[in-house]
Amino acid sequence: MTDATTDAEALEDDAVNAKVHARLDHAEAAIDRAGEDHPGDHWSDLKFVYLALGLAVITAIEVLLSYMVDDLGALFLPLLLGLMLVKFFSVVSYFMHLKFDNRLFSLMFYLGLGLAVTVYMIALFTFKFFNA
Repeated sequence: MTDATTDAEALEDDAVNAKVHARLDHAEAAIDRAGEDHPGDHWSDLKFVYLALGLAVITAIEVLLSYMVDDLGALFLPLLLGLMLVKFFSVVSYFMHLKFDNRLFSLMFYLGLGLAVTVYMIALFTFKFFNA
Protein backbone atom coordinates (compact mmCIF):
# COMPACT_ATOMS: atom_id res chain seq x y z
CA MET A 1 0.00 0.00 0.00
CA THR A 2 2.84 2.34 0.50
CA ASP A 3 3.66 2.17 -3.22
CA ALA A 4 0.07 3.03 -4.16
CA THR A 5 0.02 5.91 -1.66
CA THR A 6 3.35 7.17 -2.94
CA ASP A 7 2.12 6.99 -6.55
CA ALA A 8 -1.09 8.85 -5.67
CA GLU A 9 0.87 11.54 -3.85
CA ALA A 10 3.27 11.84 -6.79
CA LEU A 11 0.36 12.24 -9.22
CA GLU A 12 -1.21 14.85 -6.95
CA ASP A 13 2.10 16.72 -6.69
CA ASP A 14 2.46 16.62 -10.46
CA ALA A 15 -1.06 18.07 -10.88
CA VAL A 16 -0.34 20.85 -8.39
CA ASN A 17 2.97 21.62 -10.10
CA ALA A 18 1.26 21.74 -13.49
CA LYS A 19 -1.32 24.23 -12.15
CA VAL A 20 1.40 26.38 -10.59
CA HIS A 21 3.42 26.39 -13.82
CA ALA A 22 0.31 27.25 -15.85
CA ARG A 23 -0.42 30.21 -13.58
CA LEU A 24 3.21 31.36 -13.75
CA ASP A 25 3.15 31.14 -17.55
CA HIS A 26 -0.05 33.19 -17.59
CA ALA A 27 1.49 35.80 -15.27
CA GLU A 28 4.66 36.01 -17.37
CA ALA A 29 2.58 36.49 -20.51
CA ALA A 30 0.67 39.30 -18.80
CA ILE A 31 3.93 40.98 -17.82
CA ASP A 32 5.19 40.68 -21.40
CA ARG A 33 2.00 42.36 -22.65
CA ALA A 34 2.19 45.16 -20.05
CA GLY A 35 4.20 47.37 -22.39
CA GLU A 36 1.63 46.93 -25.15
CA ASP A 37 -1.16 48.89 -23.45
CA HIS A 38 -1.32 51.44 -26.27
CA PRO A 39 -2.93 50.42 -29.53
CA GLY A 40 -1.42 51.54 -32.81
CA ASP A 41 2.05 51.85 -34.17
CA HIS A 42 4.65 53.56 -32.02
CA TRP A 43 7.30 55.71 -33.60
CA SER A 44 10.94 54.79 -33.72
CA ASP A 45 13.56 57.00 -32.09
CA LEU A 46 14.58 58.33 -35.50
CA LYS A 47 11.06 59.60 -36.18
CA PHE A 48 11.11 61.47 -32.87
CA VAL A 49 14.43 63.06 -33.85
CA TYR A 50 12.89 64.15 -37.17
CA LEU A 51 9.92 65.63 -35.30
CA ALA A 52 12.26 67.49 -32.93
CA LEU A 53 14.16 68.90 -35.91
CA GLY A 54 10.86 69.95 -37.49
CA LEU A 55 9.86 71.70 -34.29
CA ALA A 56 13.23 73.47 -34.21
CA VAL A 57 12.64 74.70 -37.77
CA ILE A 58 9.18 75.99 -36.81
CA THR A 59 10.71 77.78 -33.82
CA ALA A 60 13.31 79.37 -36.10
CA ILE A 61 10.51 80.56 -38.39
CA GLU A 62 8.71 82.07 -35.39
CA VAL A 63 11.86 83.94 -34.38
CA LEU A 64 12.32 85.13 -37.96
CA LEU A 65 8.71 86.35 -38.04
CA SER A 66 9.27 88.31 -34.82
CA TYR A 67 11.86 90.41 -36.68
CA MET A 68 9.40 91.03 -39.52
CA VAL A 69 6.50 92.49 -37.51
CA ASP A 70 6.35 95.73 -39.52
CA ASP A 71 6.63 93.94 -42.87
CA LEU A 72 3.85 91.42 -42.14
CA GLY A 73 1.31 93.82 -40.63
CA ALA A 74 -1.99 92.06 -39.93
CA LEU A 75 -0.61 88.65 -40.94
CA PHE A 76 1.87 88.56 -38.07
CA LEU A 77 -0.44 87.29 -35.31
CA PRO A 78 -2.35 84.70 -37.38
CA LEU A 79 0.95 83.27 -38.67
CA LEU A 80 2.35 82.96 -35.14
CA LEU A 81 -0.88 81.40 -33.85
CA GLY A 82 -0.89 78.88 -36.71
CA LEU A 83 2.70 77.87 -36.02
CA MET A 84 1.89 77.63 -32.32
CA LEU A 85 -0.98 75.26 -33.07
CA VAL A 86 1.22 73.01 -35.17
CA LYS A 87 3.84 72.84 -32.43
CA PHE A 88 1.26 72.26 -29.70
CA PHE A 89 -0.48 69.40 -31.50
CA SER A 90 2.85 67.80 -32.42
CA VAL A 91 4.19 67.86 -28.87
CA VAL A 92 0.93 66.73 -27.28
CA SER A 93 0.26 63.98 -29.81
CA TYR A 94 3.69 62.44 -30.13
CA PHE A 95 6.06 63.46 -27.34
CA MET A 96 3.33 63.10 -24.71
CA HIS A 97 2.00 59.98 -26.51
CA LEU A 98 -1.59 61.19 -26.40
CA LYS A 99 -2.08 59.94 -29.94
CA PHE A 100 -1.81 56.43 -28.53
CA ASP A 101 -3.84 57.10 -25.37
CA ASN A 102 -7.51 57.39 -24.58
CA ARG A 103 -9.20 60.11 -26.66
CA LEU A 104 -10.52 61.76 -23.48
CA PHE A 105 -6.99 62.84 -22.53
CA SER A 106 -6.44 64.36 -25.98
CA LEU A 107 -9.77 66.15 -25.77
CA MET A 108 -8.82 67.70 -22.42
CA PHE A 109 -5.59 69.08 -23.88
CA TYR A 110 -7.30 70.39 -27.01
CA LEU A 111 -10.03 72.06 -24.98
CA GLY A 112 -7.33 73.64 -22.82
CA LEU A 113 -5.65 75.04 -25.92
CA GLY A 114 -8.95 76.42 -27.21
CA LEU A 115 -9.66 78.05 -23.87
CA ALA A 116 -6.16 79.58 -23.69
CA VAL A 117 -6.40 81.02 -27.22
CA THR A 118 -9.88 82.36 -26.53
CA VAL A 119 -8.77 84.09 -23.31
CA TYR A 120 -5.71 85.49 -25.10
CA MET A 121 -7.82 86.84 -27.96
CA ILE A 122 -10.31 88.42 -25.51
CA ALA A 123 -7.40 90.09 -23.71
CA LEU A 124 -6.07 91.42 -27.02
CA PHE A 125 -9.50 92.80 -27.98
CA THR A 126 -9.90 94.32 -24.51
CA PHE A 127 -6.67 96.25 -24.85
CA LYS A 128 -7.61 97.24 -28.43
CA PHE A 129 -4.57 95.47 -29.89
CA PHE A 130 -6.19 95.10 -33.31
CA ASN A 131 -7.19 98.79 -33.54
CA ALA A 132 -3.59 100.00 -33.63
